[in-house]
Amino acid sequence: MLLQFRVQNSSPSQSSLDSPPHLCRPEERSALLGFKSTTTLIEYCRFTPRPIIQTWNESKDCCLWEGITCDRRKGHVIGLDLSSNCLAADLTTNGSLFRLEKLQSLDLSGNYFHYPNISFGFNRWKSLTYLNLSNPVYMDGPPPFDEIILLTKLVSLDLSYNYDLFLDNIKFQMLVHNLTELRFLILDSVNMSLVGPSSLLNLTSSLEYLSLSNRNLQGNFLNQVFQRTKLVSLNLFDNFDLLLDNTKFQLLVHNLTELRFLNLSSVNMSLVVPSSLLNLTSSLEQLSLRDCSLQGNFPSQVFQLPSLQLIDLSYNYYLRGNLPLSNWSSPLKYLYIRETSFLGELPHSIENLKLLEELDLDSCQFYGSIPKSLANLTKITYLDFDSNLLQGQIPDVFGKMHKLTCLSIFNNSFGGEIPTSIFNLTHLTYLSLSSNNLTGLLPHNISGLSFLGEFRMDNNFITGRVPSWLFSLPSLYYLDLQNNRLTGTIDHTDMPNLILQKVYLSNNEISGSLPSFFFHLVSLTHVDLSSNNLSGTITTNMLSKLVNLWLLDLSNNSLLSLSNNSTGVNYSFPYLRYFIFSSCNIDKFPSFLGKVESLQGLDLSNNKISGQIHKWEIEGMMSLYTLNLSYNFLSGIDSFGFGLLRTVDLRFNLLQGSLPILSTNWNSMEQLLISGNNLTGEIPSSCCSFSSLAVLDLANNSLEGKIPECLRNLSDLFNLDLQMNKFHGRIPNSFVNMSELRTLHLNDNQLEGLLPQSLVNCSNLEILDVGNNNLNHIFPHWLGVLPRLEVLILRSNQFHGAISNSMPAFYFHQLRIIDIAQNDFIGLLPSNFFKILKGMRDVAPVKLEYLDWKQVWPMQCDDEESCSIHYSPFYKDSVNVTMKGSERELVRILKIFTTIDFSSNQFHGPIPEELGELNSLLLLNLSHNSLNSQIPSSLGKLAALESLDLSSNKLEGGIPEQLTNLTFLSVLNLSHNKLVGHIPEGKQFSTFSNDSYIGNSGLCGFPLTKNCHGEEEPGAPPKFDEEDESATLFEWKLALAGYGCGLVLGLSLGYIAFTTGKPWFVVKKVEKYQQKLIGRYNQRHKKRKTQKPNQRS
Repeated sequence: MLLQFRVQNSSPSQSSLDSPPHLCRPEERSALLGFKSTTTLIEYCRFTPRPIIQTWNESKDCCLWEGITCDRRKGHVIGLDLSSNCLAADLTTNGSLFRLEKLQSLDLSGNYFHYPNISFGFNRWKSLTYLNLSNPVYMDGPPPFDEIILLTKLVSLDLSYNYDLFLDNIKFQMLVHNLTELRFLILDSVNMSLVGPSSLLNLTSSLEYLSLSNRNLQGNFLNQVFQRTKLVSLNLFDNFDLLLDNTKFQLLVHNLTELRFLNLSSVNMSLVVPSSLLNLTSSLEQLSLRDCSLQGNFPSQVFQLPSLQLIDLSYNYYLRGNLPLSNWSSPLKYLYIRETSFLGELPHSIENLKLLEELDLDSCQFYGSIPKSLANLTKITYLDFDSNLLQGQIPDVFGKMHKLTCLSIFNNSFGGEIPTSIFNLTHLTYLSLSSNNLTGLLPHNISGLSFLGEFRMDNNFITGRVPSWLFSLPSLYYLDLQNNRLTGTIDHTDMPNLILQKVYLSNNEISGSLPSFFFHLVSLTHVDLSSNNLSGTITTNMLSKLVNLWLLDLSNNSLLSLSNNSTGVNYSFPYLRYFIFSSCNIDKFPSFLGKVESLQGLDLSNNKISGQIHKWEIEGMMSLYTLNLSYNFLSGIDSFGFGLLRTVDLRFNLLQGSLPILSTNWNSMEQLLISGNNLTGEIPSSCCSFSSLAVLDLANNSLEGKIPECLRNLSDLFNLDLQMNKFHGRIPNSFVNMSELRTLHLNDNQLEGLLPQSLVNCSNLEILDVGNNNLNHIFPHWLGVLPRLEVLILRSNQFHGAISNSMPAFYFHQLRIIDIAQNDFIGLLPSNFFKILKGMRDVAPVKLEYLDWKQVWPMQCDDEESCSIHYSPFYKDSVNVTMKGSERELVRILKIFTTIDFSSNQFHGPIPEELGELNSLLLLNLSHNSLNSQIPSSLGKLAALESLDLSSNKLEGGIPEQLTNLTFLSVLNLSHNKLVGHIPEGKQFSTFSNDSYIGNSGLCGFPLTKNCHGEEEPGAPPKFDEEDESATLFEWKLALAGYGCGLVLGLSLGYIAFTTGKPWFVVKKVEKYQQKLIGRYNQRHKKRKTQKPNQRS
């Protein structure tokens, strides 16, 4: 709550002036009716209640009209209150209002009155004591300040939010000089930038209420204001340039001993010590210190001030403190401390706040449970515990909270079932229990919630069916139960709520057909039932009544189909923006969408749509931004030229021939993805005209010819993927202007020649893959200057020569994957090169991040203007890596994935000790070279290593015992060398087979049948420590079941769970513990128990 100090009309009230009939003077009734005839209702405000002026008529004495107060003895109109009536009128010199010469109180706030640039007649109101011209609906010049300051009897003046009113030092001095009886002065948002602080010294000593908010006051204003010792109310809200230090605050405390209302919100109080607040006057009733940059420990005794009714400390992010644990009995009604660092358990003493109406503890650090004593807050209307560390079961304390309108306990760790008393609250308008661990069923019937507008219970573990009463609540317009465990069909209701607008039930296990009533919810704008088990067929006839739809998402319901009706009726969806039916059972393009001009996003990917899409089926989508028809069976699509298109995704269809549907009208095109088809021919030059293109994916086709030089025109290109085609010739040296390029895939073509040095201009390049071509070059050490390069793939080319051992220390410092296998490199392995690979050393635990281009897709939108953004990956980078002797594709590249593959070259000499410093390395392959000497013991320091292949070299000596420290190692190949001696035992070495050591005649011990001298026959392999493994990573069980290959493949398989969202329990589990999992990479494998961190997620 933002504290606002307003002065009510101090004139005698209407009820105190009971007068005989026909007391109103005829000339004043005539003046009022004349004024009424000149007013109009502002069009902008037609949603407001009927203005009281429209109730005035001659059949009733004007002293009994609404808004009129009369003197009981002489019948003069002395008070006129037309506040917030949205009236428009001109005030002129001969205006009717100026004939009310006995007027004492006038409130015209919240209207629009034109003040012409002539004399007004305000000076006729010589008896006026109360004047309020604040909050004009429209600005049309300032009110007549020069005449207002002549009203010398004014006791209260409110000119706030007249932004055109400009006060300089002279005008303010005139106000001070003339209005000596002022007790209430409100100048919020009036321009006082040229008023000197000393002018405030001359304000009348009788001033009690002063409000100067939103004025960006500066300098010594505070010192002058704090000299007004009679002030009862002071409002300096939103003067963020005012610096209130401890000395000035002590002056306030010392001088303003009669204060009852103090608002210093958004004043800079960063230098005020919170303990200074202990000296505030005991008469204080309202204290607002919101967003003041207060920091340090807040004294809990302030909450116990004997007269305090409101305290607001919100948005002081570094303000710490606790609520009083005892002796907390006060008249407090409003308590707001959201987004502070308050912490501790909620005290039982809160039960003593019998008058408490609003409690806001959002985004603090409170922990423990909700005390049962909360049940005594019977006057509470607003209760917000969002985003804390509360846990346990929500106690059933709401039975006597009959006035509660808002209950929000979002983002805590509450478990157990939902208290039944919540469903009996009769005045509740907002309910959010989202993002907890709540279980159990929703009740079959309820007796309350008739005024509930928003029902949010997403991201829990609620089970059972969706009860019908959710769709019958008469006031509900927002329903969110996504990401739960709801099953079965949606219960039918005969009385659907026709005002329901937004329904989010995605990521559950809801099955069956959508009930018929659902298609009669005519106010629906947003529907998301994606990722369920819905079945049946939705026809255009069913959708025809949902004319207000803005978003419809039924994706990932594999048994759900969509059918066009053959009635010939043209269906109208004038507001439809997003139509998402991916991964369903659709076999024909829904041609009825071709006439939806408002459609911006269409996703029919991963269905069974076949054949040709004709122009007439899509030509009406003139507002389309995103078109996703990937993973279908389309054989063709007619050309269309929508100028607003940003994304076209036709990947993995059956398109043949030359590149389809390219239009020169696609000036806004950002993503063009047509990989995985049967396209032939060359890349047309029209591709180079898409000046906004960020992603061009033509991979996995049969395109041929040379790569066009004109691609240099695509200066905004983010990703270029031409892999797995038949391009030949040289790579064009045209990367001079492509500084935005982040990923470049040219692998698996027939390219030849040199690697162009213009690539050094691609300062944002992260991934470069030119593997499996015929390139003939030396090692491109000059790529080391690229500050963001993380993946470099040169495998299977004709690169040759030695790799320099004297590169600058800043080269390749972000490199995480380097693959130069199957080339003709010679010489020693470059020890200094391994030293500079900082991206493979001491990688800190991070979230699971991928090197991806993300497509922005608005999904859960509460309205058209403010949509939360859901990131859905369209393009996914991939590389091929060698694991267990075979090449595998990583469909997404984790930023924590680190690998070195120098295999199948002609390197000789020793393995550098420096490799052991790369303690974040996951995969090391030096096989099929001519390396000799011994395996360095420093490799035992590669704590994260999962795959080590040194096979087919000339390595000598024994296997270092230090390699048993590699507790993540799941692939080991030392075959075909000259190793001798005893094979180390224990830990991961107990899991390797003979194949890891074959071709080393001098080795002995388990698992080989050859015994070392004096040893007994090898027994069965030691039992794997299952208890230890259970403490490792639940998330990798999925991968271990398929490959037994540790984290690397686990992440690859885990990607499937994340992209499909199923099984959902795996996804939830991984997300919940991902920080804990990644933090293990650089630690020794040992049994340990983890505690839930005592911090907010």
